[in-house]
Amino acid sequence: MRVLVAMSGGVDSSVAAARMVDAGHEVVGVHLALSSAPGTLRTGSRGCCSKEDAGDARRVADILEIPFYVWDFADRFKDDVIDDFIESYARGETPNPCVRCNEKIKFSALAARALALGFDAVATGHYARLSEGRLRRAVDADKDQSYVLGVLTAEQLRHALFPIGDTPKPQIRAEAARRGLAVAEKPDSHDICFIPSGDTQAFLGARIGVRRGSVVDTSGTVLAEHDGVHGFTIGQRKGLGIAGPGADGRPRYVTSIDAESGTVRVGSVEDLEVRELVGDKPVFTSGTPFTGPVEGQIQVRAHGGITDAVAELRDGRLVVSLRVPLRGVAPGQTMVLYRPDPAGDEVIASATIAR
Repeated sequence: MRVLVAMSGGVDSSVAAARMVDAGHEVVGVHLALSSAPGTLRTGSRGCCSKEDAGDARRVADILEIPFYVWDFADRFKDDVIDDFIESYARGETPNPCVRCNEKIKFSALAARALALGFDAVATGHYARLSEGRLRRAVDADKDQSYVLGVLTAEQLRHALFPIGDTPKPQIRAEAARRGLAVAEKPDSHDICFIPSGDTQAFLGARIGVRRGSVVDTSGTVLAEHDGVHGFTIGQRKGLGIAGPGADGRPRYVTSIDAESGTVRVGSVEDLEVRELVGDKPVFTSGTPFTGPVEGQIQVRAHGGITDAVAELRDGRLVVSLRVPLRGVAPGQTMVLYRPDPAGDEVIASATIAR
């Protein structure tokens, strides 16, 4: 089988490429150039896709004796991931750019080019498993990335490979060391890859500008003014610009954001609880929508935010009733529905939270 491996320059994709070679596939490594200024995209463990990362990936490819290329996806990444991220925050939402990158770049744009060039599959270093076309959680629960892959369609999954999902991360590092790969101890990337400074508010403020509004309490009393709703997320407690806790002495949290009026509402921790989620653009990983209520577990964040739920399709939207309320859920987030299974929890659907 001809396999294209997306090589980020990190330990996970490096071991994924090595395993594909060991399996006897015809392997080609590709590093994605996602910025017109790649020298600015890494600061220690923050960021990725820098010139340093491309060099690390090339050295691994040399050791594995496989062809290696750098493909320029900077324009596509800007349009489909960065601009989407900025516009979503401007609407008062909280997006996950890793989800969008997998959906639009790695398993859409990259996969389309790979298939056009005659490759059979795209392999990545994601921690997830595929079993008979079914997307499942990784063995390493702490590193599981099935959530950020939950938006992939059945057709996209048909051409995907996740070679390291059956192995805990410490063993992946040990394997890289045994293979003589210099990236064995390279730190994992954290935060948002295109904001290596880690200062999301500054990044958004420079691109959205000042859009003044008010911070109000549950009674509508104005507590403070702000420069834009992009500086807030549901569940936020600090940096609200208000003087201390509420009249009851308890902390206050962002409970809702109205981008049109610029209103940020704050309330108690109990005000954050939600019992129903409605999602747009549902994706069913089997390729077939379910016809009745489905019991499972819903996850709303890459790490955490999991509870038992019942989901059903209503008028083209995924409606989920939560058995136990969740807190800090925001429009723009992705919700992923899992079906518990002895072979490993299976992803069965996803949608973008509308309310």
